[in-house]
Amino acid sequence: MIRTGGNIQVWVATTPVDMRKSFDGLAEVVRAFLGHDPLSGNLFVFRNRCGQRVKVLWWDRNGLALYYKRIEKGTFSLPAPAAAGDKTVAISAAELAKLLAGCDLRSSR
Repeated sequence: MIRTGGNIQVWVATTPVDMRKSFDGLAEVVRAFLGHDPLSGNLFVFRNRCGQRVKVLWWDRNGLALYYKRIEKGTFSLPAPAAAGDKTVAISAAELAKLLAGCDLRSSR
């Protein structure tokens, strides 16, 4: 179960990520490319190039956890960055739920 209560933030990577990456590979992307701490308890969302797969990485107090979803029809539509060159976009827990349900976040912002 993904915990989204309290002061947990949800960060969406704005560039596609190789879905062959698992816990350590995605944690390194969070650390080196996105500039965040993967052990912070925040959720980090990654999408593949064609947009049909999403992975969510988070630290759940005693280890890294990974949620992986493939959508059968359409693509996952992520919000656009506020400024060119932004590596992440912050979204709410409600927006994460909509994203994982297949809703288009670009039109809801």
